[in-house]
Amino acid sequence: MAETRAKLAELDPVWAQITVEAEAAVRDEPLLGGLVHSSILHHKTIESALAYRISLKLASNEMPEQILREICDMAFAADARIGHAARADIVAVNDRDPACDRFILPMLYFKGFQAVQAYRVAHWLWNNDRRDMARFFQMRCSEAFGVDIHPAARIGKGVMIDHAHSIVIGETAVVGDNVSMLHSVTLGGTGKEEEDRHPKISDGVLIGAGAKVLGNIRVGHCSRIAAGSVVLAEVPPCKTVAGIPARIVGEAGCDQPSLSMDHMLGKDQ
Repeated sequence: MAETRAKLAELDPVWAQITVEAEAAVRDEPLLGGLVHSSILHHKTIESALAYRISLKLASNEMPEQILREICDMAFAADARIGHAARADIVAVNDRDPACDRFILPMLYFKGFQAVQAYRVAHWLWNNDRRDMARFFQMRCSEAFGVDIHPAARIGKGVMIDHAHSIVIGETAVVGDNVSMLHSVTLGGTGKEEEDRHPKISDGVLIGAGAKVLGNIRVGHCSRIAAGSVVLAEVPPCKTVAGIPARIVGEAGCDQPSLSMDHMLGKDQ
């Protein structure tokens, strides 16, 4: 057993840590044993566990869990990047969310993480010309999690959506790696344009609660968008913007605002 654990930890440290935490969770709270076993310990890989969790959450009278699970399994098997991104997302949530002290928590309880993983499957469906099924995933994510991400949007890895209530990310939006955003964020359009019409969020950006970024504009890397802001113009790299409409109020304050999660404006801002 010890040798098996050591090998797993070497090959897949994120999944190894999740399984260790799952076993401890069952010991600490036996009443959750069924949930933890079915969601974590009955699976050999993180991909299998995620397929189970996503299908369980999105199943409805319109689409049974078994069919959704087969779709998720197919997506994970066809594109290893989906599982790699999920691992990066778990590490991101654990590092940045002070309410998260174990890798197991996003897997079991955090709807922001779960919604992003469901989007990743929907994005795979979209790119493989199964667009009606991709839209079904989008619809169920919106109904189940309150997170509406168009399956055509492009989202990088190491992404954290904290609380994740009322998130909207439009069809032509792009979100880079290591981006953090809080609840009620909109990456939307400004009208009825049909072409490239949504924001492009660069790597390392921090987007505060309730912020709206509208139109085909670029938000530069490692910048900060203050809570409640409405961003209608390009944001240069490493700057802080705030207000309605948002304006530059200073520097970003650190090299990696999405990692520090510091939303406080300086005295001169």
